[in-house]
Amino acid sequence: MARSPLAPEPAPHETGRSRQRAWVVVDTAAITANAQAIRRLIGPRTQLMAVVKADGYGHGAIAVAQAAQAGGASSFGVATLAEAVELRRAGLMAPVLVLGNLTQVEELRSCLRWNLMPTISSMREALLCQNLAHGTGRRLALQLKLDTGMARLGADWEEGPRLVAALRELDAIELAGVYSHLASADTSPEEDDGLTRLQQQRFEAVLASLRLRGLASGCRHLANSAATLRHRQHHFDLVRVGLALYGHPPANHLAGAVPLRPAMQVLARVTLIRCVAAGVGVSYGHSFRTQRPTRLAVVAIGYADGVPRQLSNRMDVLHRGRRLPQTGAITMDQLVVDATEAPDLEIGSVVTLLGSQGDESITPADWSSRCDTIPWEVLCGFKRRLPRLGSEENREVPSSDGPQDPGETRPGASANSLSGDGARGA
Repeated sequence: MARSPLAPEPAPHETGRSRQRAWVVVDTAAITANAQAIRRLIGPRTQLMAVVKADGYGHGAIAVAQAAQAGGASSFGVATLAEAVELRRAGLMAPVLVLGNLTQVEELRSCLRWNLMPTISSMREALLCQNLAHGTGRRLALQLKLDTGMARLGADWEEGPRLVAALRELDAIELAGVYSHLASADTSPEEDDGLTRLQQQRFEAVLASLRLRGLASGCRHLANSAATLRHRQHHFDLVRVGLALYGHPPANHLAGAVPLRPAMQVLARVTLIRCVAAGVGVSYGHSFRTQRPTRLAVVAIGYADGVPRQLSNRMDVLHRGRRLPQTGAITMDQLVVDATEAPDLEIGSVVTLLGSQGDESITPADWSSRCDTIPWEVLCGFKRRLPRLGSEENREVPSSDGPQDPGETRPGASANSLSGDGARGA
């Protein structure tokens, strides 16, 4: 298609961050290092599934999957069919488990076409898979999810042995695994009410019953990030790791289990400097009024980009290793910072919203604690409106306010290989 005469080619210098108002920097080397650290923790008999749903927790699913695979991940977990197909279209051929329930015939047919594993919670989906695969000469690999205490997806755990026996009678499907999900593995020992232990016991009871009946379960897995870091007893054949892969512990008491490097930084550019008198209201509703003559910096990022509006007047940004307070209501595309103590902050300067500079850092947990939410939601809030740059891209053009801010740029097999009791797959 010919380029419109109204859409000129970008100038040579308009690459990387030089033409961005705000952007996310993803350090894929950190993803790889985190995967390697988790692999060392779980040992050689347990495999690592990289959970890359929600566009890799906002980091970019393809780049994350490639980096995690380089660090030793053997399979991927996603929430939706579209997320799974995206990995296949990108050439990632390792096993992919769709963690959400697929209930429509066309969805399950796509799993057969793209060699994806659906999760099933009942015989209804299993029979659909059997009918789709029968006569094709191919078996459709799937995994059975058991509800051991989450009350979400999954068949009742007590029905597990009966369902596995019924699935083993279907000749066109392959039971590649049996798994469950923990509801409160991130609770501290002081707050633990025994639910994690109860869920573990229920899961193990199903597995013991299967062994007694001579029924192969396929790959067995229970642990999310928290359970992976919590204790080896939760690991089984595979662990499903999301948040820890991106460099963040699921809870403070799990922070020292393995060394983790945050993989994401969120950066934005100053677009205007204003000097105002004392008593001036800032942004919508004037929730903040200056108490002195104030130098205000308008930063080109807002809640449409993923900065929660609940952080209004409750967050800082970093510039040259210093914290600068945000003031007034955060708006859709912009926020305002008090730059009175930063005379070197100018139009075109870059500030860090999430990430590290020198000895200072701002983490997703810092934001989530102030918004009464969780770090997962903070990370997933950064949608594709913000460009994703790698660390190298972010370094290639210096910021317009001179030397770069310190710390500014820090930041396989087929599905069928998963069969067999105690298989080392996903």
